[in-house]
Amino acid sequence: MRESFLHYVWRTRRIALKKLTTTTFQPVEILDPGTYNTDAGPDFFNARIRIGDTIWAGNVEMHVRASEWLAHGHQNDPAYDNVILHVVFLEDKAIYLEEGVRLPCLEIRDRVALPLLEKYMQLEAAEAWIPCASFFPKTPQVIRLNCQDRLLVERLEEKTAQVAKALKATQNHWDETFYRVLASGFGLKVNVQPFESLARTLPLHILSKHRNHLFQLEALLFGQAGFLQNEVKDAYPQALLREYQHLAHKYQLHPMSVQQWKFARLRPAGFPTIRLAQFAALIGQSERLFSQILEVKDARSIENLFALQVSDYWLDHFQFDKPSIRLPKRPGRDFIEILILNSIVPVLYHYGKTNQLVGYQNLALKILEELPPESNVILDGWKQLGTKAHNAYESQALLHLKTRYCDAKRCLECAIGNAILK
Repeated sequence: MRESFLHYVWRTRRIALKKLTTTTFQPVEILDPGTYNTDAGPDFFNARIRIGDTIWAGNVEMHVRASEWLAHGHQNDPAYDNVILHVVFLEDKAIYLEEGVRLPCLEIRDRVALPLLEKYMQLEAAEAWIPCASFFPKTPQVIRLNCQDRLLVERLEEKTAQVAKALKATQNHWDETFYRVLASGFGLKVNVQPFESLARTLPLHILSKHRNHLFQLEALLFGQAGFLQNEVKDAYPQALLREYQHLAHKYQLHPMSVQQWKFARLRPAGFPTIRLAQFAALIGQSERLFSQILEVKDARSIENLFALQVSDYWLDHFQFDKPSIRLPKRPGRDFIEILILNSIVPVLYHYGKTNQLVGYQNLALKILEELPPESNVILDGWKQLGTKAHNAYESQALLHLKTRYCDAKRCLECAIGNAILK
Protein backbone atom coordinates (compact mmCIF):
# COMPACT_ATOMS: atom_id res chain seq x y z
CA MET A 1 0.00 0.00 0.00
CA ARG A 2 1.14 3.51 -0.80
CA GLU A 3 0.68 6.56 1.37
CA SER A 4 -1.13 8.17 -1.58
CA PHE A 5 -4.06 5.81 -0.89
CA LEU A 6 -4.47 7.38 2.54
CA HIS A 7 -4.39 10.84 0.95
CA TYR A 8 -7.10 9.71 -1.47
CA VAL A 9 -9.51 8.33 1.12
CA TRP A 10 -8.94 11.34 3.37
CA ARG A 11 -9.57 14.07 0.79
CA THR A 12 -12.53 12.19 -0.75
CA ARG A 13 -13.83 11.15 2.69
CA ARG A 14 -13.97 7.52 1.64
CA ILE A 15 -13.74 6.32 5.24
CA ALA A 16 -16.48 5.51 7.71
CA LEU A 17 -16.88 8.85 9.48
CA LYS A 18 -19.28 7.86 12.25
CA LYS A 19 -17.94 7.31 15.74
CA LEU A 20 -14.34 8.03 14.84
CA THR A 21 -11.89 7.84 17.72
CA THR A 22 -8.18 8.19 18.20
CA THR A 23 -6.21 5.10 19.22
CA THR A 24 -6.57 6.37 22.80
CA PHE A 25 -10.37 6.39 22.37
CA GLN A 26 -10.91 10.16 22.14
CA PRO A 27 -13.84 11.09 19.85
CA VAL A 28 -12.77 12.59 16.49
CA GLU A 29 -14.83 14.74 14.12
CA ILE A 30 -13.41 15.96 10.81
CA LEU A 31 -14.72 19.49 10.37
CA ASP A 32 -12.37 20.35 7.48
CA PRO A 33 -9.86 17.81 6.07
CA GLY A 34 -7.52 20.65 5.07
CA THR A 35 -5.76 21.54 1.83
CA TYR A 36 -3.83 18.77 0.09
CA ASN A 37 -0.12 19.54 -0.04
CA THR A 38 1.88 18.11 -2.95
CA ASP A 39 5.16 19.73 -1.85
CA ALA A 40 7.40 19.12 1.15
CA GLY A 41 5.85 19.28 4.59
CA PRO A 42 2.71 17.82 6.17
CA ASP A 43 0.21 16.18 3.82
CA PHE A 44 -2.73 18.48 4.57
CA PHE A 45 -2.60 22.10 5.68
CA ASN A 46 -5.13 24.10 7.69
CA ALA A 47 -7.38 21.25 8.77
CA ARG A 48 -9.98 21.67 11.50
CA ILE A 49 -10.47 18.62 13.69
CA ARG A 50 -12.52 18.18 16.85
CA ILE A 51 -10.68 15.86 19.23
CA GLY A 52 -12.61 15.27 22.41
CA ASP A 53 -14.18 18.60 23.36
CA THR A 54 -11.52 20.75 21.67
CA ILE A 55 -11.47 22.04 18.09
CA TRP A 56 -7.93 22.04 16.74
CA ALA A 57 -6.71 23.96 13.67
CA GLY A 58 -3.49 22.84 12.06
CA ASN A 59 -1.92 20.21 9.82
CA VAL A 60 -2.53 16.51 9.25
CA GLU A 61 0.23 14.02 8.48
CA MET A 62 -0.34 10.51 7.09
CA HIS A 63 1.63 7.28 7.00
CA VAL A 64 0.87 3.66 6.23
CA ARG A 65 2.54 2.75 9.53
CA ALA A 66 2.85 5.17 12.43
CA SER A 67 6.56 4.34 12.90
CA GLU A 68 7.26 6.03 9.55
CA TRP A 69 7.01 9.34 11.46
CA LEU A 70 10.33 8.47 13.06
CA ALA A 71 11.79 6.80 9.96
CA HIS A 72 11.17 9.99 7.96
CA GLY A 73 12.73 12.15 10.67
CA HIS A 74 9.64 14.29 11.30
CA GLN A 75 10.51 14.47 15.00
CA ASN A 76 13.48 16.67 14.04
CA ASP A 77 11.69 18.84 11.47
CA PRO A 78 10.03 22.09 12.68
CA ALA A 79 7.67 21.91 9.67
CA TYR A 80 5.78 19.18 11.54
CA ASP A 81 5.43 21.03 14.85
CA ASN A 82 1.87 22.08 13.99
CA VAL A 83 0.53 18.60 13.20
CA ILE A 84 -2.71 18.10 15.10
CA LEU A 85 -3.56 14.58 13.91
CA HIS A 86 -1.56 11.59 12.70
CA VAL A 87 -3.66 9.48 10.29
CA VAL A 88 -2.29 5.97 9.69
CA PHE A 89 -3.45 2.70 8.28
CA LEU A 90 -1.83 0.89 11.18
CA GLU A 91 -0.49 2.31 14.44
CA ASP A 92 2.48 0.04 15.06
CA LYS A 93 4.10 2.53 17.42
CA ALA A 94 2.88 5.40 19.58
CA ILE A 95 4.46 8.72 18.61
CA TYR A 96 5.38 11.27 21.27
CA LEU A 97 6.23 14.92 20.74
CA GLU A 98 9.14 16.71 22.42
CA GLU A 99 7.09 17.67 25.45
CA GLY A 100 6.27 14.01 26.02
CA VAL A 101 2.71 14.49 24.78
CA ARG A 102 1.37 11.63 22.67
CA LEU A 103 0.47 12.73 19.14
CA PRO A 104 -3.24 12.02 18.50
CA CYS A 105 -3.50 9.15 16.04
CA LEU A 106 -6.42 8.02 13.87
CA GLU A 107 -6.08 4.44 12.61
CA ILE A 108 -8.26 3.77 9.54
CA ARG A 109 -7.57 0.15 8.56
CA ASP A 110 -11.06 -0.84 9.72
CA ARG A 111 -12.63 2.33 8.34
CA VAL A 112 -12.06 1.72 4.61
CA ALA A 113 -14.72 -0.25 2.74
CA LEU A 114 -13.39 -3.68 1.80
CA PRO A 115 -14.41 -3.49 -1.92
CA LEU A 116 -12.57 -0.17 -2.24
CA LEU A 117 -9.48 -1.59 -0.58
CA GLU A 118 -9.58 -4.72 -2.74
CA LYS A 119 -9.87 -2.74 -5.98
CA TYR A 120 -7.02 -0.48 -4.93
CA MET A 121 -4.79 -3.43 -4.07
CA GLN A 122 -5.69 -5.02 -7.39
CA LEU A 123 -4.57 -1.89 -9.24
CA GLU A 124 -1.37 -1.71 -7.20
CA ALA A 125 -0.49 -5.34 -7.86
CA ALA A 126 -1.36 -5.28 -11.56
CA GLU A 127 1.47 -6.05 -13.98
CA ALA A 128 -0.56 -5.45 -17.14
CA TRP A 129 0.26 -2.77 -19.74
CA ILE A 130 -1.75 -0.33 -17.63
CA PRO A 131 -2.87 -1.10 -14.05
CA CYS A 132 -6.56 -0.88 -14.92
CA ALA A 133 -6.36 -2.99 -18.10
CA SER A 134 -9.05 -5.36 -16.84
CA PHE A 135 -11.37 -2.48 -15.90
CA PHE A 136 -10.62 0.02 -18.67
CA PRO A 137 -12.82 -1.39 -21.46
CA LYS A 138 -15.82 -1.19 -19.12
CA THR A 139 -15.18 2.43 -18.15
CA PRO A 140 -17.85 4.75 -19.64
CA GLN A 141 -16.62 6.65 -22.69
CA VAL A 142 -17.81 9.94 -21.21
CA ILE A 143 -15.37 9.57 -18.31
CA ARG A 144 -12.45 8.97 -20.67
CA LEU A 145 -13.38 12.00 -22.76
CA ASN A 146 -13.86 14.25 -19.73
CA CYS A 147 -10.29 13.70 -18.54
CA GLN A 148 -8.81 14.19 -22.02
CA ASP A 149 -8.76 18.00 -21.87
CA ARG A 150 -7.02 18.07 -18.51
CA LEU A 151 -4.41 15.56 -19.67
CA LEU A 152 -3.71 17.57 -22.82
CA VAL A 153 -3.28 20.82 -20.88
CA GLU A 154 -0.94 19.06 -18.42
CA ARG A 155 1.18 17.81 -21.32
CA LEU A 156 1.29 21.28 -22.86
CA GLU A 157 2.34 22.76 -19.52
CA GLU A 158 5.20 20.25 -19.42
CA LYS A 159 6.32 21.17 -22.91
CA THR A 160 6.09 24.89 -22.26
CA ALA A 161 8.62 24.50 -19.43
CA GLN A 162 11.33 24.49 -22.12
CA VAL A 163 9.83 27.63 -23.65
CA ALA A 164 9.73 29.36 -20.27
CA LYS A 165 13.36 28.42 -19.64
CA ALA A 166 14.45 29.82 -23.02
CA LEU A 167 12.37 32.97 -22.49
CA LYS A 168 14.11 33.62 -19.19
CA ALA A 169 17.54 32.99 -20.71
CA THR A 170 16.84 35.47 -23.53
CA GLN A 171 15.42 38.08 -21.13
CA ASN A 172 11.92 37.80 -22.59
CA HIS A 173 13.03 38.16 -26.21
CA TRP A 174 10.37 36.16 -28.07
CA ASP A 175 12.13 36.01 -31.46
CA GLU A 176 15.28 34.63 -29.89
CA THR A 177 13.24 32.26 -27.73
CA PHE A 178 11.37 30.87 -30.71
CA TYR A 179 14.65 30.46 -32.60
CA ARG A 180 16.10 28.38 -29.74
CA VAL A 181 13.02 26.22 -29.29
CA LEU A 182 12.74 25.64 -33.03
CA ALA A 183 16.42 24.69 -33.25
CA SER A 184 15.85 22.18 -30.47
CA GLY A 185 12.95 20.75 -32.47
CA PHE A 186 15.18 20.28 -35.52
CA GLY A 187 17.35 17.98 -33.43
CA LEU A 188 14.47 15.66 -32.55
CA LYS A 189 15.44 13.26 -29.74
CA VAL A 190 18.84 12.25 -31.07
CA ASN A 191 20.46 15.65 -31.67
CA VAL A 192 18.41 17.92 -29.44
CA GLN A 193 21.36 18.80 -27.16
CA PRO A 194 23.82 19.88 -29.89
CA PHE A 195 21.09 21.87 -31.64
CA GLU A 196 20.32 23.65 -28.35
CA SER A 197 24.03 24.41 -27.86
CA LEU A 198 24.28 25.70 -31.42
CA ALA A 199 21.36 28.10 -30.92
CA ARG A 200 22.83 29.38 -27.64
CA THR A 201 26.29 30.02 -29.06
CA LEU A 202 25.08 31.41 -32.39
CA PRO A 203 22.37 33.99 -31.57
CA LEU A 204 19.61 34.80 -34.01
CA HIS A 205 20.66 38.44 -34.34
CA ILE A 206 23.94 37.32 -35.96
CA LEU A 207 22.19 35.05 -38.46
CA SER A 208 19.64 37.76 -39.22
CA LYS A 209 22.39 40.03 -40.52
CA HIS A 210 23.14 37.44 -43.21
CA ARG A 211 19.61 36.33 -43.92
CA ASN A 212 19.83 37.20 -47.62
CA HIS A 213 23.00 35.12 -48.14
CA LEU A 214 22.37 31.38 -47.79
CA PHE A 215 26.07 30.66 -48.26
CA GLN A 216 26.95 32.79 -45.25
CA LEU A 217 24.16 31.24 -43.18
CA GLU A 218 25.52 27.78 -43.93
CA ALA A 219 29.06 28.93 -43.15
CA LEU A 220 27.93 30.20 -39.76
CA LEU A 221 25.77 27.17 -38.89
CA PHE A 222 28.08 24.41 -40.13
CA GLY A 223 31.16 26.19 -38.86
CA GLN A 224 29.72 26.86 -35.40
CA ALA A 225 28.42 23.28 -35.26
CA GLY A 226 32.00 22.04 -35.71
CA PHE A 227 31.53 20.30 -39.05
CA LEU A 228 34.22 22.41 -40.75
CA GLN A 229 36.93 21.75 -38.16
CA ASN A 230 37.89 18.41 -39.70
CA GLU A 231 39.80 18.48 -42.97
CA VAL A 232 37.26 18.93 -45.78
CA LYS A 233 38.11 18.22 -49.41
CA ASP A 234 35.26 19.46 -51.59
CA ALA A 235 35.49 23.01 -52.86
CA TYR A 236 32.16 24.00 -51.30
CA PRO A 237 32.93 23.08 -47.66
CA GLN A 238 36.41 24.59 -48.08
CA ALA A 239 34.76 27.85 -49.12
CA LEU A 240 32.38 27.57 -46.17
CA LEU A 241 35.36 27.14 -43.85
CA ARG A 242 37.09 30.25 -45.14
CA GLU A 243 33.87 32.26 -44.75
CA TYR A 244 33.28 30.91 -41.25
CA GLN A 245 36.82 31.79 -40.15
CA HIS A 246 36.22 35.36 -41.27
CA LEU A 247 32.79 35.60 -39.58
CA ALA A 248 33.95 33.81 -36.42
CA HIS A 249 36.69 36.41 -36.01
CA LYS A 250 34.18 39.20 -36.62
CA TYR A 251 31.63 37.93 -34.08
CA GLN A 252 34.06 36.29 -31.63
CA LEU A 253 32.59 32.81 -32.17
CA HIS A 254 34.10 29.58 -30.90
CA PRO A 255 32.97 26.39 -32.66
CA MET A 256 31.39 23.41 -30.89
CA SER A 257 32.92 19.96 -30.91
CA VAL A 258 31.66 17.99 -33.89
CA GLN A 259 31.68 14.88 -31.68
CA GLN A 260 28.42 16.04 -30.08
CA TRP A 261 26.47 15.27 -33.25
CA LYS A 262 25.04 11.79 -33.78
CA PHE A 263 24.48 9.99 -37.07
CA ALA A 264 24.01 6.43 -35.79
CA ARG A 265 20.65 4.77 -36.46
CA LEU A 266 19.44 7.79 -38.42
CA ARG A 267 18.26 7.60 -41.99
CA PRO A 268 20.36 9.83 -44.30
CA ALA A 269 17.44 12.25 -44.70
CA GLY A 270 17.59 12.80 -40.94
CA PHE A 271 21.35 13.35 -40.67
CA PRO A 272 22.21 16.49 -38.68
CA THR A 273 24.01 17.88 -41.75
CA ILE A 274 20.74 17.80 -43.73
CA ARG A 275 18.79 19.29 -40.80
CA LEU A 276 21.33 22.10 -40.57
CA ALA A 277 21.03 22.77 -44.32
CA GLN A 278 17.24 22.91 -43.94
CA PHE A 279 17.54 25.15 -40.88
CA ALA A 280 19.76 27.53 -42.84
CA ALA A 281 17.21 27.61 -45.66
CA LEU A 282 14.42 28.35 -43.17
CA ILE A 283 16.33 31.26 -41.62
CA GLY A 284 17.16 32.54 -45.09
CA GLN A 285 13.65 32.61 -46.47
CA SER A 286 11.78 33.75 -43.35
CA GLU A 287 12.13 37.33 -42.20
CA ARG A 288 10.93 37.62 -38.59
CA LEU A 289 9.78 34.00 -38.50
CA PHE A 290 8.09 34.28 -35.11
CA SER A 291 5.91 37.15 -36.35
CA GLN A 292 4.84 34.93 -39.22
CA ILE A 293 3.96 32.15 -36.79
CA LEU A 294 1.78 34.54 -34.81
CA GLU A 295 -0.21 35.26 -37.97
CA VAL A 296 -1.01 31.65 -38.90
CA LYS A 297 -4.60 30.45 -38.77
CA ASP A 298 -4.18 26.69 -38.98
CA ALA A 299 -1.72 23.83 -39.32
CA ARG A 300 -1.65 24.01 -43.12
CA SER A 301 -0.41 27.61 -43.13
CA ILE A 302 2.45 26.55 -40.85
CA GLU A 303 3.36 23.68 -43.15
CA ASN A 304 3.65 26.14 -46.03
CA LEU A 305 6.45 27.96 -44.17
CA PHE A 306 8.55 24.80 -44.38
CA ALA A 307 8.50 24.46 -48.17
CA LEU A 308 12.29 24.83 -48.13
CA GLN A 309 14.95 24.54 -50.81
CA VAL A 310 18.44 23.70 -49.54
CA SER A 311 21.60 24.88 -51.32
CA ASP A 312 22.62 23.04 -54.46
CA TYR A 313 25.51 21.18 -52.77
CA TRP A 314 23.14 19.24 -50.54
CA LEU A 315 21.01 17.97 -53.42
CA ASP A 316 23.65 15.30 -54.10
CA HIS A 317 25.22 15.02 -50.63
CA PHE A 318 24.09 13.86 -47.20
CA GLN A 319 27.49 14.62 -45.64
CA PHE A 320 30.50 16.67 -46.67
CA ASP A 321 32.81 15.01 -49.23
CA LYS A 322 30.44 12.05 -49.77
CA PRO A 323 28.51 12.36 -53.05
CA SER A 324 25.11 10.66 -53.33
CA ILE A 325 22.27 10.31 -55.80
CA ARG A 326 20.74 13.69 -56.51
CA LEU A 327 17.56 14.05 -54.46
CA PRO A 328 15.49 16.95 -53.12
CA LYS A 329 16.09 17.52 -49.43
CA ARG A 330 12.87 19.22 -48.38
CA PRO A 331 11.61 18.45 -44.87
CA GLY A 332 9.11 15.58 -44.95
CA ARG A 333 5.55 15.96 -43.76
CA ASP A 334 6.18 13.76 -40.72
CA PHE A 335 9.14 15.91 -39.67
CA ILE A 336 7.17 19.13 -40.12
CA GLU A 337 4.30 17.75 -38.04
CA ILE A 338 6.72 16.84 -35.25
CA LEU A 339 8.16 20.36 -35.35
CA ILE A 340 4.68 21.83 -35.09
CA LEU A 341 3.78 19.49 -32.26
CA ASN A 342 6.93 19.85 -30.16
CA SER A 343 8.07 23.40 -30.92
CA ILE A 344 5.46 25.65 -32.50
CA VAL A 345 2.37 24.61 -30.54
CA PRO A 346 4.11 24.96 -27.11
CA VAL A 347 5.45 28.41 -28.07
CA LEU A 348 2.02 29.60 -29.23
CA TYR A 349 0.39 28.25 -26.08
CA HIS A 350 2.97 29.82 -23.75
CA TYR A 351 2.90 33.11 -25.64
CA GLY A 352 -0.87 33.28 -25.17
CA LYS A 353 -0.63 32.31 -21.52
CA THR A 354 2.11 34.77 -20.54
CA ASN A 355 0.52 37.65 -22.45
CA GLN A 356 -3.06 36.79 -21.44
CA LEU A 357 -4.02 36.29 -25.08
CA VAL A 358 -6.38 33.34 -24.93
CA GLY A 359 -6.73 33.35 -28.70
CA TYR A 360 -3.21 31.97 -29.11
CA GLN A 361 -3.86 29.24 -26.56
CA ASN A 362 -7.01 28.27 -28.46
CA LEU A 363 -5.06 28.39 -31.73
CA ALA A 364 -2.52 25.95 -30.30
CA LEU A 365 -5.32 23.55 -29.34
CA LYS A 366 -6.97 23.97 -32.75
CA ILE A 367 -3.72 23.09 -34.52
CA LEU A 368 -3.44 19.91 -32.43
CA GLU A 369 -6.94 18.93 -33.51
CA GLU A 370 -5.91 19.42 -37.16
CA LEU A 371 -2.74 17.34 -36.95
CA PRO A 372 -2.92 13.55 -37.39
CA PRO A 373 -2.12 11.37 -34.39
CA GLU A 374 1.40 10.10 -33.88
CA SER A 375 2.20 6.48 -34.61
CA ASN A 376 4.07 4.63 -31.86
CA VAL A 377 3.92 1.61 -29.58
CA ILE A 378 2.05 3.48 -26.83
CA LEU A 379 -0.80 4.44 -29.14
CA ASP A 380 -0.81 0.87 -30.48
CA GLY A 381 -1.30 -0.27 -26.89
CA TRP A 382 -4.30 2.00 -26.46
CA LYS A 383 -5.79 0.66 -29.69
CA GLN A 384 -5.64 -2.84 -28.26
CA LEU A 385 -7.70 -1.59 -25.33
CA GLY A 386 -10.29 -0.16 -27.72
CA THR A 387 -9.18 3.50 -27.67
CA LYS A 388 -8.00 5.04 -30.92
CA ALA A 389 -6.69 8.61 -31.25
CA HIS A 390 -8.16 10.51 -34.20
CA ASN A 391 -5.85 13.53 -34.04
CA ALA A 392 -2.78 14.85 -32.22
CA TYR A 393 -4.96 16.42 -29.51
CA GLU A 394 -6.22 12.97 -28.53
CA SER A 395 -2.90 11.18 -29.04
CA GLN A 396 -1.02 13.67 -26.86
CA ALA A 397 -3.57 13.16 -24.08
CA LEU A 398 -3.21 9.38 -24.33
CA LEU A 399 0.59 9.59 -24.31
CA HIS A 400 0.46 11.74 -21.19
CA LEU A 401 -1.98 9.37 -19.50
CA LYS A 402 0.28 6.36 -20.11
CA THR A 403 3.65 7.93 -19.33
CA ARG A 404 2.71 10.17 -16.42
CA TYR A 405 -0.12 8.26 -14.75
CA CYS A 406 -0.32 4.60 -15.77
CA ASP A 407 3.41 3.87 -15.72
CA ALA A 408 3.73 5.55 -12.31
CA LYS A 409 0.53 3.86 -11.05
CA ARG A 410 -1.01 7.23 -10.18
CA CYS A 411 -4.49 5.70 -10.41
CA LEU A 412 -5.72 7.70 -7.44
CA GLU A 413 -5.00 10.97 -9.27
CA CYS A 414 -6.60 9.79 -12.50
CA ALA A 415 -10.25 10.38 -13.34
CA ILE A 416 -10.49 6.90 -14.84
CA GLY A 417 -8.88 5.34 -11.77
CA ASN A 418 -11.27 7.25 -9.52
CA ALA A 419 -14.25 6.03 -11.56
CA ILE A 420 -13.06 2.45 -11.18
CA LEU A 421 -12.66 2.82 -7.41
CA LYS A 422 -16.17 4.24 -7.14
